[in-house]
Amino acid sequence: MSIPVKPFDPQSLRTDFPILDVRVHGDRQLVYLDNAASTQRPRQVIQRIRDLYERQYANVHRGIHWLSEQSTDLYEVARETSARWINARHPQEVVFTSGTTASINLVARSWGDANLGPGDEILLTLLEHHSNIVPWQQLAARTGAKVRFVPIEDDGQLRLTELNALLTERTRVVSVTAASNVLGTHVPVADIISQAHAVGAVVLVDAAQSAPHQVTDVQASGVDFLAFSGHKMLGPSGIGVLYGREELLEEMPPFLGGGSMIRRVTTDGFEPGELPEKFEAGTPPIASAVGLTAAIEYLQQIGLGAIQEYERQLAVHAHDRLSALEGVCILGPEVDKKGAIICFLIDGIHPHDAAQALDQQGIAVRAGHHCAMPLHDRLGFPATLRASFYFYNTLEEVDLLVDAIVATQRVFRRSS
Repeated sequence: MSIPVKPFDPQSLRTDFPILDVRVHGDRQLVYLDNAASTQRPRQVIQRIRDLYERQYANVHRGIHWLSEQSTDLYEVARETSARWINARHPQEVVFTSGTTASINLVARSWGDANLGPGDEILLTLLEHHSNIVPWQQLAARTGAKVRFVPIEDDGQLRLTELNALLTERTRVVSVTAASNVLGTHVPVADIISQAHAVGAVVLVDAAQSAPHQVTDVQASGVDFLAFSGHKMLGPSGIGVLYGREELLEEMPPFLGGGSMIRRVTTDGFEPGELPEKFEAGTPPIASAVGLTAAIEYLQQIGLGAIQEYERQLAVHAHDRLSALEGVCILGPEVDKKGAIICFLIDGIHPHDAAQALDQQGIAVRAGHHCAMPLHDRLGFPATLRASFYFYNTLEEVDLLVDAIVATQRVFRRSS
């Protein structure tokens, strides 16, 4: 289906997002710069979910009444839409989960438990979110495998010179983010996939921070598994996508047991269902899947090319303005080697204190370790500040962030 592309106008698009009109802390304008954690939703997504609940909702599959058939059709359209979004060969290669975390856990539990043993190695990077570390550490503890990490340079880019040494015949799986949720670092996933496949390893890509911002093509990249979340790309929370190559998914045992994932159950045992049902035990995230369809269609109307170019303008402007501030240190690579995420520190002000002060001025940023403690240990800081942008942010909001940082510095200087 061809999706008409809208003219790209951030100010016009902002009117689709009711929450951006919310006033906070004494009628201050809300400046939402926490998009790497979760994006906001346009009216079109909100209304589509409401329409489902008001007119079409019932439990999916197996029901033979009209409402169940309506709901089932919409749920499977969501699968087809998600498959097209990442250019999967078949909708059966798309498994719906509760999010990226659940998707990675599914692979670690199902594929990992069936394929790894003592002496095998799991290769990660120091850029990873805890969701792409802990499931593999748990797998290693269960199987006797070992987790190894590709280190990073001081500027937050992978030390790729060490990748060849770390990739050996013992490497069974490589799991890597496409873009760091802390530093925004773009990772050369295509090269990593090629090198990993050369030693016989399977590759999972955490696309939570890339799928909302740039084209994802699983067939072109040759990736074995890929995971992303709806709530980071205008969709509802509670919906995630796991892509897996059909041959791999066919071989994997079910991870969760219950309704929907079976073909037959007797008192002696069970026979699992076909793909992808065998991985979707219980009542699935029906409304969230329908909302994800609306979110993808909205993004298609804008066009990822336009989004990526505009986000680059935001990132460049933010880099220029923040770099000019005395006492502000930006962490991570140069702006042309990362996405629209700015990780920074303010001299003399703890990130949590700074985030609270910025919030009082209407600026929503994130402070902490951002679920990436090994990365922060490497950087040498227990916590950082992060401003993350999406296409509904504006250059003026970047300026408001800068003004708020200056005002925060002034207040802390007086108090000290």
